[in-house]
Amino acid sequence: LRPNPRRPFILLLGARGSIPNSEDDLLIMAARTVTMVLTFAACATARDVPQRWQNRNRRVLMLISDTGGGHRASALALQAMMHKLRPCLDIKIVDIWTEHGAWPDNQMPRTYPFLCRHRQLWRAMFHMAPLLERPWFATTRLTCGAGFKRCISEYDPHLVVSLHPLCQHLPLDLSRRHDDTVPFATVCTDLGSAHCTWFVEGVDACFVATDAVRRIAESRGVARSKIRQHGLPVRRPFWQASSGAAKLARRQIAALGLEVNRRTVLIVGGGDGLGGLESVVDATASRLAADQPGAAQVVAVCGRNSAARRRLEARQQAGRWPEVSVRVLGFTNEMSEYMKAADCLVSKAGPGTIAEAAMCGLPTVLSDFLPGQEHGNLAFVTRHGFGQYVRQPKAIARHVSALLQSPAELARMSAAARAAATPLATKQIATDLLQILDRGRTADGALA
Repeated sequence: LRPNPRRPFILLLGARGSIPNSEDDLLIMAARTVTMVLTFAACATARDVPQRWQNRNRRVLMLISDTGGGHRASALALQAMMHKLRPCLDIKIVDIWTEHGAWPDNQMPRTYPFLCRHRQLWRAMFHMAPLLERPWFATTRLTCGAGFKRCISEYDPHLVVSLHPLCQHLPLDLSRRHDDTVPFATVCTDLGSAHCTWFVEGVDACFVATDAVRRIAESRGVARSKIRQHGLPVRRPFWQASSGAAKLARRQIAALGLEVNRRTVLIVGGGDGLGGLESVVDATASRLAADQPGAAQVVAVCGRNSAARRRLEARQQAGRWPEVSVRVLGFTNEMSEYMKAADCLVSKAGPGTIAEAAMCGLPTVLSDFLPGQEHGNLAFVTRHGFGQYVRQPKAIARHVSALLQSPAELARMSAAARAAATPLATKQIATDLLQILDRGRTADGALA
């Protein structure tokens, strides 16, 4: 049934425009009318609905920067859940710095891997951020203000959601100038610690994942009444992972190109394949070949680091690890399946990866972290008892090999990971955002 704005009136008159002449006819016509209305609501897309009806769609603008893969992943997770709860929403995800900023700020995704590789530089920038915050945003107002203003005014959102620490100050100010009745919410995607620029007093709601991040938000002046704590949003494949049926069947494991009778170590370095990925893969595969020949396999996810992928593939083809099966991947959309197939995860301390690992009940070894911003994630994992931080590749390899030979310890850590998970976080955040969208904002600056 394709929606037709005239059909409700035709249905009310009967099957062929006739007048109802019995109680049964009236009930049939009422049922048809209800069916039509529900169908019209579910199918309200630009293709099927006249322009005057499209204008009634509520628009949500999500602001990110693609520095790493976590911010977009969180935005996509919330977009999917909000569409599930309310299919007619128009939700747009925008890397506002890259698409609407000016040089050099529009180069953030390109400079991010460089900063991650130079830890001391990242550390200095993190700790100097409170001093540089106001001057930097004053400068970007001059260089990027016009582009940001155009982005917001052209889309004309009913709700703005920031999912990046640098998408608060300037976007919030410009959104208020465009329409001060439009709510602005921040969804902080950090876990155990957070960058100071996540938190601005003027937002209408601030979503945090843990008590540690809540305390940082309060110290930055965000009112307690505005802070909402649910956990981190995770991608759709992980929504049901914590139900207890996370492990894959043998045929599903085989479909991933893995051997079903081997223990599996999953090694990832985030969306950019960082965290000394190559050294960790080499040391781990070599150690497993010596300790457990023929009993283990390694999956290395290199993300966008194509150079690391090529080098690892060359070593594999040269037979460097003859007693260990090593599968080398680039960027993959099957991360949830590989996590469910794995017995142990080795990863840099990215908050999204940690949250997803907890959902899958996956014991975790943290191999690297960004100073300041990700340091608190180490404490989150160790405090909840489902992982440890081990820095050197050879030490990581020894630790992983020992874990794979201790089924009881793996089971204990898996249970601890599930206990730390927040499986309802994505739905809870999406539900709250929909409520904020419906309520709007009053002229005096409060949610309606």
